[in-house]
Amino acid sequence: MRKISPKINVRYWICQLLGWGGWAMINIFFVYLFAQDIYLKPAEKRQVFFVAMFIEFCWAILATHILRFGLKKMQWMRLPVKKVIMLFIAGVCVTGLGSYYGARGTAILTNSSIVEYEQKENLQKAIQKEKLFAVAGTTNYSINNPITGDSPDGKAYESIKKSTGWFRDQNGNWQYEDQHKGRFWWDIIFTFLMIALWLLLYMVWHYLEKNRHDQVDRLTLEKTVKELEVKTIKSHINPHFIFNSLNSIRALVDENPERARKAITELSNILRSSMQVEKMETVPLQKELDIVNDYLALEYMRFEERLKIEMDIDEDTLQQPVPPMMLQTLVENAIKHGISKNIKGGVIKVISQFNNADHELIVQNSGHLNGERDENGFGIKSTEDRLRFIYHGKAHFEIINIAGNMVQSKVTIPIIY
Repeated sequence: MRKISPKINVRYWICQLLGWGGWAMINIFFVYLFAQDIYLKPAEKRQVFFVAMFIEFCWAILATHILRFGLKKMQWMRLPVKKVIMLFIAGVCVTGLGSYYGARGTAILTNSSIVEYEQKENLQKAIQKEKLFAVAGTTNYSINNPITGDSPDGKAYESIKKSTGWFRDQNGNWQYEDQHKGRFWWDIIFTFLMIALWLLLYMVWHYLEKNRHDQVDRLTLEKTVKELEVKTIKSHINPHFIFNSLNSIRALVDENPERARKAITELSNILRSSMQVEKMETVPLQKELDIVNDYLALEYMRFEERLKIEMDIDEDTLQQPVPPMMLQTLVENAIKHGISKNIKGGVIKVISQFNNADHELIVQNSGHLNGERDENGFGIKSTEDRLRFIYHGKAHFEIINIAGNMVQSKVTIPIIY
């Protein structure tokens, strides 16, 4: 499981503070615009209002943080979609009720409830209206009381109760009956909507983050696999090349030591060049041709007059990028399967040219395929694999018989890939 970095936790708390703080500021903004007389006057009520807003802000953060903790414990991202939906509904209900009643209870305990303040405020209004209607001290303001009706006193009792919610019982004690009972349900529903919005944003954010991390991990894995495959190919190329070169040198040791020493120098040049390009995906064609020329020089010492070399290189292609050691592999394959099997030897021709939007590298050698392509041969397989890895399937390789008892190996590389 991926560890949560401190940066992610800091970002989470910043979002919590900005989100719920922003919502509190929106409420305060609208109160200042449209409800100053209701919530901000007198100064005592304004203080209660701001304290109540702060309590709701704190409880919203606490409740959603507990919800987040529970979701993480249940590892909700591993659950099927149906369970996530059920968890969403249950989380909204439980968290919404917890936030609403937690904030309300805290406000009551700290004498910061705007509802209780308004009830006390309405009680004072009821007492004043009693005096105004000359019914002060009258018991049983209940609308169902026989004294009520079309009489002036009855209308006064009903007006006081409807406007303030307060009435006296049969013992003359003040009782309160909320005249706006729908307000409770609106408050609950609105709390649920805010928690649902928070939870929706939280889940969507984490789904997007998970998809992004999965995509990055997948790309990283693909890149790692590609690098390992290319390195495996290169690790096969170098020993394979060295083995054949040493065989060429061994053939010269007894016959001509001077030429053998020269061949060793040529080999050291090739090894030095191959070490420099070991970590490179592509190299300029010129550098690849230098390695091919050194290799052919070694093979020429072994085959002498049996090996004829022809170069047809378009100078405009010398700076074109090609996979390192690939051309040398094709030349080596041509000598191994073509020239060395012919008693009279043969011709090796290397061609580099542009063909429309492609760069073509061609190696032709004397010989015949006989309908077989040596599918298991490492030179051909490595060439195909490297072209597929580096050029994502846009480069092509083919080996065919051509006229004149010749075999042609051709690599086609897009100039822009």
